[in-house]
Amino acid sequence: MAEAIRHDKTARQLRLLSDALDSGRLGPVRRMVNTLSPAEIGNLLESLPPGKRSVVWGLVDAEDDGEVLVHVGEEVRESLIADMDQDELVAAAADLDIDDLADLVEDLPDTVIDEVLKSMDRENRERLEQVLSYAEDSAGRLMNPDVVTVRADTTIDVVLRYLRLRGELPDHTDHLYVVSKRHQYLGRIALQALLTHEAGTPINQLMDGEQPAIDVNETSSEVARQFSDHDWISAPVVDDNNILLGRITVDDVLDIIRAQAEHQVMSAAGLDEDEDLFSPVRRAFRRRMLWLTINLATAFLAASVVNQFSNTIAHLVSLAVLMPIVAGMGGNAGTQVLALMVRGLALGQIGGTNIGALVWKEVRIAIINGIGIGLLLALIVLAWFHDPKLSLVIGLALTINFTSAALAGVFVPVTVKRFGFDPALAGGVILTTVTDVMGFLSFLGLATLILLR
Repeated sequence: MAEAIRHDKTARQLRLLSDALDSGRLGPVRRMVNTLSPAEIGNLLESLPPGKRSVVWGLVDAEDDGEVLVHVGEEVRESLIADMDQDELVAAAADLDIDDLADLVEDLPDTVIDEVLKSMDRENRERLEQVLSYAEDSAGRLMNPDVVTVRADTTIDVVLRYLRLRGELPDHTDHLYVVSKRHQYLGRIALQALLTHEAGTPINQLMDGEQPAIDVNETSSEVARQFSDHDWISAPVVDDNNILLGRITVDDVLDIIRAQAEHQVMSAAGLDEDEDLFSPVRRAFRRRMLWLTINLATAFLAASVVNQFSNTIAHLVSLAVLMPIVAGMGGNAGTQVLALMVRGLALGQIGGTNIGALVWKEVRIAIINGIGIGLLLALIVLAWFHDPKLSLVIGLALTINFTSAALAGVFVPVTVKRFGFDPALAGGVILTTVTDVMGFLSFLGLATLILLR
């Protein structure tokens, strides 16, 4: 429901913005755009064609430029950066937190990166270099080194004086982290505890040592899973020696979850989740050509199966009318299983201990659905063509293809992932090939055996 409301809001904003741009009145456009959050501005920019996007981008408050750049896809970001001069880019980057700057810095021109580094103090420069030293899809790349730490041997009044001297806290700070003299992570203390206990209470009496720290080399997917499992707002990040390096906050994890969802949807169609909705025709053509060429090759494989039964089809033209139904229904059934498997693999729910039970469950569902839908389809074919044998053939073929689709839906993504490929990207192509081939083979093969004997 919330997602639907957000989409309706974006559509309404886009309509109002387009009307204002078409009228040539930039004042209302500026006022409207700058009442939005950076994430909302980024979403609107991605929804506009290049001409209007450039105009709106020029109206965004300079202080929001950096945050907006972080919230758009790589292709759109490239186009926005191309519209900015060096001073604007340096100013935009200077306003960002270290973790957000790490996301942006590799897309900036070298001259801008040099200026940004020069404008930073030594501590922040070293923090940025540290974050950039970790793999892109890791906790180290997600973390913000700006973290508030306290010692276990201090008291609440000492900590509160320190916080007042500090003057401000990083966003999404719900806990302070307790460290040893060697800066090793010991536990955390809630801000609520600091405010509700006596000033002389030692920190080690209130410290929560139960929350595990996240390893700096952990994958972003695993980080998102841990946040989801434990409902964390923030979590500490440590190295192999348990030295506290920084923290990850829930806003970063929400970005991960959104990116994963977009990746699954776009990969299923062979597209990049960062592709600009209005990307240049030549670039989009090159990207999609490879995917379509692969699909063409698999289509020829299915066509070769049909060709083997050309004599059967020549004798019974009704087969040509009906055979796409068997293949199409099998593809739909397999896609349902594939979607469940891709999600399960992404969440770490599927492994060697439960794959057998999963196969048995999906095969049973496929057989029951095959019999039920097959019987319905057989009755329709009987009423249409008045041929009981043809009805029997299509009912049996549908059941066989549903079973094949279930087996492929389980084993294809598992096998693809084992070989190091993305099951969301490669699984759909292979699954469609299997269901097409098995659909045509079972239907035409049974027709040859039963109808032409």
